[in-house]
Amino acid sequence: MPRLALYALAVCVLAVVAAVLSFVQGSWLGILWVLMAGLSSNMCWYYLKRRRVTR
Repeated sequence: MPRLALYALAVCVLAVVAAVLSFVQGSWLGILWVLMAGLSSNMCWYYLKRRRVTR
């Protein structure tokens, strides 16, 4: 697995955890964390697909 994909996956997991904690505390800031998780998830898929194509 490419290093950048691993970093993006780690950011995605951390953003999901932050979103859950934010919503549990009653803050609407969790919406931004959900958007960050979506962006990092897409980055992870991009780096994985790019590696498959270059092989």
